[in-house]
Amino acid sequence: MPVIDYKCPNCGSGMVFDSETGMLSCHSCGREDNIEDIRDPLTWNTFSEEEAIEYHCKSCGAIIMTDADTVATTCSFCGSGVAIGDRLTGKLAPAKVLPFKISKEEAIRAFRKWCKNGRLTPDGFMTADRIQSITGMYVPFWLYNLNNKIEVHAHGTRVRTYTRGEYRYTETQHFDVYRDIVLNYVKVPIDASAKMNDELMDKMEPFPYDQLKSFKTPYLAGYIAEKYNYDDQELLPRAKDKISPFIDSYIQSEMTGYTTVNYTTKQIDTMLERADYVLLPVWMVQYDYKKEKYTFAMNGQTGKVVGKPPISKAKVSAWFAGIAGVSLLSLKLISWTMGGGFW
Repeated sequence: MPVIDYKCPNCGSGMVFDSETGMLSCHSCGREDNIEDIRDPLTWNTFSEEEAIEYHCKSCGAIIMTDADTVATTCSFCGSGVAIGDRLTGKLAPAKVLPFKISKEEAIRAFRKWCKNGRLTPDGFMTADRIQSITGMYVPFWLYNLNNKIEVHAHGTRVRTYTRGEYRYTETQHFDVYRDIVLNYVKVPIDASAKMNDELMDKMEPFPYDQLKSFKTPYLAGYIAEKYNYDDQELLPRAKDKISPFIDSYIQSEMTGYTTVNYTTKQIDTMLERADYVLLPVWMVQYDYKKEKYTFAMNGQTGKVVGKPPISKAKVSAWFAGIAGVSLLSLKLISWTMGGGFW
């Protein structure tokens, strides 16, 4: 059956990817292997759809329970990390992977520190002792390279006001403005999982794409990974929408020096140069507070945490009261310095 795991040649224990060393490591005997020197079984094995009916753990023989999107998981009986080979080949084969840099222990510490920095969150939440689960996941993304040809026609004015004698004059010059712009955006990330919250995934950016590695299954050992639900063509409109405000901002920056600018025509032709299927590292944190569950995501490379914690109404009221008090004191001081005295 197309199940891939990595056993330590020394002691037989399951090996996992170590985010600190970047090696495939055995936690039992301490052996470390360089992933770049390991031949990936996907390069010489082929899997057919008929084989993917049932998956068995090679370590204990138990049936591996996964949903249809899972490409890497752990055996719920013995804990061995496994990859589902037939879900990582052909069109489902990732081009690149960004390995985890932050370990589970580091992720927990970083999340607790983040919680304590929440000035408007309830005190009970800030203790960060209600972590229900923390899961390391490789989330499927498409990285788009987009070439944009832009033509803009606009009507611009320059207004000058001056005084001559007893008269005040306003002079308005009118211009036909034309801009021919080429903008190229590379590695525009769009998450391709139906399960992931798009807003959370967008807020975790940026990822250090210079650290991307050619995909090899050992990087998945010990983590959960999923295959994409949407292909690059299905998500291309989202990628275009994502770069749209940056294009508008660049156009505006190219039309400075005018008092007013009114577009008459604006044509943006976006061409897809390429789209790479990659797996990016995310720690998913489930937090329990007062019988409510909160979901947070952490960038597995940078440690950036995103999510919406609960807000303390008492702290918000105190914060506004403090702002109002400071404003009132400032007005009194201004009044006193201007000779108005205290109220």
